[in-house]
Amino acid sequence: MTSRRIAWTAALLVLALGLAACGERSEPTGPPGQQRLSLMLDFFPNADHAGIYAAKAEGDFSRAGLAVDIQTPSDPAAPLKLLAAGRVDLAVSYEPELLLARDRGLKLVAVGAIVQKPLTSIISIGKNAISDPAQLKGKTVGTAGIPYQTAYLHQILGRAGVDPSTVKEVNVGFNLVPAMKTKKVDATLGAFWNYEGVQLRLQRQRPRVIRMEGVGVPTYEELVVVARQQDLAHGGERVRRFMRALGRGYAAVRRNPQASIKPLLAANPDLDPALQLASAKATLPVFFPSAGRPFGWMDPAEWSRYGDWMAQNKLLQHPPDAARALTDEFLPGQGLAGSADVG
Repeated sequence: MTSRRIAWTAALLVLALGLAACGERSEPTGPPGQQRLSLMLDFFPNADHAGIYAAKAEGDFSRAGLAVDIQTPSDPAAPLKLLAAGRVDLAVSYEPELLLARDRGLKLVAVGAIVQKPLTSIISIGKNAISDPAQLKGKTVGTAGIPYQTAYLHQILGRAGVDPSTVKEVNVGFNLVPAMKTKKVDATLGAFWNYEGVQLRLQRQRPRVIRMEGVGVPTYEELVVVARQQDLAHGGERVRRFMRALGRGYAAVRRNPQASIKPLLAANPDLDPALQLASAKATLPVFFPSAGRPFGWMDPAEWSRYGDWMAQNKLLQHPPDAARALTDEFLPGQGLAGSADVG
């Protein structure tokens, strides 16, 4: 699943603009009636989205005065394009894609994180599975052909003291897991540790997982909720209420994963229940920020470090000013009453 997701997201060249704000405010309970709000997912419904479906099923969105229409993209390049065109109100995307989009000039803003850490990872299987990046010397690594995956690989190899010329990189597209199973590659960089990694474990493939933030790639938030800058300036309270309800949905997943994934399974009956439950449980630690921060919290300093890294690796054509690609203004307890200073 994730290998296709990562290949798909290569096409999502859209950028977020915004400013992290500070301060406190009282929280609105929601206006009377129901305001419609459309949310487009980054991919088909899966464990990463469990809290979204839980929030809808448990009435959290409704109690916040929102009638949320969850949409699944028919085209992997569609979500942020449709958002930028005003066809949907919010979209789920990825921090790297927002920064690439900023480079293209689209005025989109990350308003909250769903997954706080990178899910992209190096995965290998079997008795010769790789446990240390230094073991990649002389090996073949499959990627989905995305430029920043190549940059990740070179960063990791350089930190491990391995000459990148001694490692063969192969573009296997959507087929990261099959490429490992057929021994076309020794390892892959692109599958997600919380999904393919879990799936391979359930299949008794003995996966070894090396996570990006532990081997030299600056940490980033894999999944974020994105809005249009102009919409936040007029009607940002709707986004505030959405994010508060969304946090309740993910809190429900944390309290009772098995019960909370039932709405997800109802939305996508083709899913394997055992895999979705195991994946949701594995992802719980990265659905939530550090203690004392509200659900969805994003650190502008971390975004700046990651954006600078992208620029240093020539993935961007312009200085990213990545701290302005997000705003925490619309998270519970954040922001100044009446303000929406994003830009």
